[in-house]
Amino acid sequence: MEPRIQYTKTSDGVNIAYAVFGEGQPLVYPSNVWGDIHWYLHNEATRREMNRLAASGWRIARYDGRGMGSSDRDVSDFCLEARLRDLETVIDVAGLERFVLCGYGQGGPVAIAYAVRCPDRVSHLVLVNSFAQGSAYYQTVPTMRALAGMRAMAEDQWEFFTLTVATAAVGFADGILARKTAELFRSAMSAKSFLSFVDAAEKVDVLNLLPEVTTPTLVVLDRSSFVTGDLSRDLATRIPGARLVATDDYPQELHSFVRGQTLAPGELVGAPSGTAIILFADIVDSTALTERLGDTAFRGKARELDTALRTIIRENSGTPIEGKLLGDGVLAVFTSARQAIEAALRCGKAGDEAGLPLHLGIHAGDVIREENNVYGGAVNIASRISGLSAPGEVLVSETVRSLARTSAGVRFEDRGEHELKGVADPQRVFAVRQA
Repeated sequence: MEPRIQYTKTSDGVNIAYAVFGEGQPLVYPSNVWGDIHWYLHNEATRREMNRLAASGWRIARYDGRGMGSSDRDVSDFCLEARLRDLETVIDVAGLERFVLCGYGQGGPVAIAYAVRCPDRVSHLVLVNSFAQGSAYYQTVPTMRALAGMRAMAEDQWEFFTLTVATAAVGFADGILARKTAELFRSAMSAKSFLSFVDAAEKVDVLNLLPEVTTPTLVVLDRSSFVTGDLSRDLATRIPGARLVATDDYPQELHSFVRGQTLAPGELVGAPSGTAIILFADIVDSTALTERLGDTAFRGKARELDTALRTIIRENSGTPIEGKLLGDGVLAVFTSARQAIEAALRCGKAGDEAGLPLHLGIHAGDVIREENNVYGGAVNIASRISGLSAPGEVLVSETVRSLARTSAGVRFEDRGEHELKGVADPQRVFAVRQA
């Protein structure tokens, strides 16, 4: 969806670009650094997250903060009060009376201050990878600490600085994505505005406001981004009644926290070429289990496990496929080999606990997408690899091992090459073991 960008003016005369899209329960995001509308329009991951929420009954308000994106650029005042004026102006012009407020990253302190100032308007407060004191954020989060130490580079070599930050942001793993992200940074803010923002952000301190938060609060450690670790834990400790979760899928946690429901799966996602990481999980010897347990008991247990597996998949940013499958299994696609492996390990544990052990296999390759199903040789290979696994064991192809061996935090045990039915070339597979 393409949001309609509109403009409003703050009390101190700054033009702010904002957009409201989707229908349903209002959800407001205070602008993070680089601008939220700008980031939504140009960052695919953010776009998928927001479209998924909008499709699940959320009316989302986002805006570019002063000095960034499509808002007025010639701005030097980025203090907390100035940023609160941006938020208050957008809330008022959008006609929002009561809403969920989600402070992501550097939008967190603004969200905290607003929730304390206007508690009757905020139904729920969600803080993702955020903090109370800017000085602590820039001193303890590794990437932010490095960024603060490169001020001279930012002043004199803005292009090189943004490429350095972008490379760290994508995990030093994708040079093409890093260059695109660096271009996005440069198009969002000038070097002068960015440094003014950082100077002001380091002075932000809402620590004394935390005990005054009366809104139901969820603190999220989003493992897919700049993780704030102890800073987020400190928020959860100091905010009365706050709940803390760690996840790779913060929209799911937000949705569940507010509504107590599982967030509907988004559209199938993947690289433009159609490449996906494919997880196939199948109940071991389901025929024998059916005979032993009885058809009704087996189907009841299988349905419960199916629900658990799909929840695990979504919590690891995967998409379970809803199309008809053969056998008693689950097929899912991911954009990250690390997340697919983490999901598979958790699925294996869930199967063992349910008394329905699983064969689990992961492969990566091109898939054909049709409605909410996927087809192709890569899906067949994932299925065949899963059939090779021992109950509860996760086997991966050599392709997946190559993608994940530096990021998944596991080790891989070589199981040699295997002839797979319907596959022309032998496939080398590896068993996943905890590091």
